[in-house]
Amino acid sequence: MNAAKRHAIFSRLRQANPEPRTELEYDSPFQLLIAVLLSAQATDKSVNLATRKFFPAHGTPQGILDMGETGLTEAIKTIGLFRTKAKNTLATCRILLDEHGGEVPRTREALQALPGVGRKTANVVLNTAFGEPTMAVDTHIFRVANRTGIAPGKNVLDVELKLERVIPKEFLIDAHHWLILHGRYVCVARTPKCPQCGIADLCEFKQKTRLA
Repeated sequence: MNAAKRHAIFSRLRQANPEPRTELEYDSPFQLLIAVLLSAQATDKSVNLATRKFFPAHGTPQGILDMGETGLTEAIKTIGLFRTKAKNTLATCRILLDEHGGEVPRTREALQALPGVGRKTANVVLNTAFGEPTMAVDTHIFRVANRTGIAPGKNVLDVELKLERVIPKEFLIDAHHWLILHGRYVCVARTPKCPQCGIADLCEFKQKTRLA
């Protein structure tokens, strides 16, 4: 795919959604970090349903520590891998208080040093909370980047680095949100909604679905 086509794709995505936002609910960088940590192998909807139970009264590192493992586990038991996530969340809260003054660090290295926080989670926090031009590649973005031809790659890191290199700078801050929403609602895994897609004529996917 050439640069002009990529520019046209992101221009259309921006026109359709000028201010894209994550679908996770949060009121602080800390709450975003915890929501993203909980969202691994879970839907944003299921995470929001869980965090609404404790973010209002316990939405700080100390607040979650005060819940204890039993309280937090009970609050997130509807989310996959909830026992491991509860342990990681509590350990993360302790480290934030002990080593970062209760604040979320602003470097990928420091974020990835937190229990349960991988590169993708760190990139989401850096991008969404702090406005860094990072690219958090999940299953949706990996699929869209490969299927459309925007940034084909054999693995998640390949796609991440290529997207950061080929997306025009004016679109980098919001590109993560546009691509994830496009993959979640339009360029879906089994039967992509090509007839409703706003970038179908620019997409290089050869087996486009047709109207029945």
